[in-house]
Amino acid sequence: MEILLNNEQSQYDVDSLHPLIMKAFTEVLKREGLSTEVEVGLTFVDDEYIRELNRDYRGKDMPTDVLSFPQDDDDGFVSVPGMPRLLGDIVISVPRAVEQADTFGHSVEREVVYLAVHGMLHLLGYDHEDEEGRSEMRRREEAVMEALGLRRDE
Repeated sequence: MEILLNNEQSQYDVDSLHPLIMKAFTEVLKREGLSTEVEVGLTFVDDEYIRELNRDYRGKDMPTDVLSFPQDDDDGFVSVPGMPRLLGDIVISVPRAVEQADTFGHSVEREVVYLAVHGMLHLLGYDHEDEEGRSEMRRREEAVMEALGLRRDE
C-alpha cells in the first residue's frame, strides 16, 4: 500500500501518525477482503482549506472534519497492470480533529486515525446518508479502531 501524504498545515505533527494510519488502512482492507495493492492520497489541512473544498465540491460553505474523493469508480477508469489500484484522496482538517478529540475526551492521535478510517470507508463506497448506512459505517469504524487498540474510551 502506498499512502501519498501531504501536510498543508502546521498546527500538529502528523508525520508521526503515518505508521498508525498505514496499519489502520491495512486493517480496513483486510476486513473488506481487498488487496493492499492500493494507493491513497492523504492530505492534512486547516479549517479554511477544507471549508473551501467543502464549498466547491459539496456546496456546503463551512469547515468539516474529513472529505473523501473516490477515484476508483469503474467509470472509464483503466487500471495499469502491475500498478496499485488508485482508491482516491482523503482530506482531514487537523484543527477540527484537535477540537473533536477534546470534545470527545480522547487523544488527537485517535481522532485523526478515526477520521482516516472514516475517509477510507467512503473511498470503498460506504456512506452515511441514512440511519442504516450510518450504523454500518460506525460498526466498521469501531471494529478497526478496536483492532488497533484505539477504542472509543481511549
